[in-house]
Amino acid sequence: MATVDRAPRETDVRDAAIRGMSTRNPEEFRKYVYKPADALPMPQAPPGIRYRYVRRSINGEPDNNNFGKMMREGWATVPLGDHPDLATSVNESAKNSGLIEIGDLILCKIPTEIMEARNLYYANMNLQQMAAVDSNLMKESDPRMPIFNNRESKVTFGKGS
Repeated sequence: MATVDRAPRETDVRDAAIRGMSTRNPEEFRKYVYKPADALPMPQAPPGIRYRYVRRSINGEPDNNNFGKMMREGWATVPLGDHPDLATSVNESAKNSGLIEIGDLILCKIPTEIMEARNLYYANMNLQQMAAVDSNLMKESDPRMPIFNNRESKVTFGKGS
């Protein structure tokens, strides 16, 4: 019986023919890592700026309350000229306005200092609300049925948890 010269099975990659790559070099497959496309492309913001998509309308109806509130908070629209690579993703009607509008959303920017001040404001508001809840809870506590305010959580793995 004649011997057939075969490569070891470990080097055979079954779907190589589909991709048009060599079946003998599995390293070719590790060069590219697939990542699904984002529904909303997010460009790289310049230093000191944060980007966010802001709702301008709902199903074609203008949402002036939401968009106006965001503008008053300090958000500003990003011109299409800042990111011309997004021109293929932008609505046809928005290309005339020069804004980056995808669906009902418009890309907006804000300075990082304003965003951090906003986050600090809401963090302080959250602390004040939790303090008020704790105060109210302890005020109504009955000595016969004490209330324990334990806000710690514990995560265990394996048996015995």
